[in-house]
Amino acid sequence: MAAKADQRGNSRVIFERGFSAQMMGIDGTWRRDCTMEDVSETGAKLTIDGSVEGLHLKEFFLLLSSTGLAYRRCELAWVNGDQIGVNFLKIGDKKKVRSTAVGA
Repeated sequence: MAAKADQRGNSRVIFERGFSAQMMGIDGTWRRDCTMEDVSETGAKLTIDGSVEGLHLKEFFLLLSSTGLAYRRCELAWVNGDQIGVNFLKIGDKKKVRSTAVGA
């Protein structure tokens, strides 16, 4: 592994051999093996095994463990052949359910 800063100033970790992961649709209707080439606090670059055609990539889960306990919710940033860039979504991004804190 090597770390370097990207154009946006984020510290990015590059995996020499890649990190095996899976992409899964938000609704659970599809899964695809992928390799995480690099990762930062805000996103990652993935190489996808197989075609991305027909997959709903606007928003999906990136599963980082075989049990599914480690995951990130992602949105598609760019596509270049079999590689995609994803932005990690934080809780509360896009769909704000409430603006008040629970249990405060």
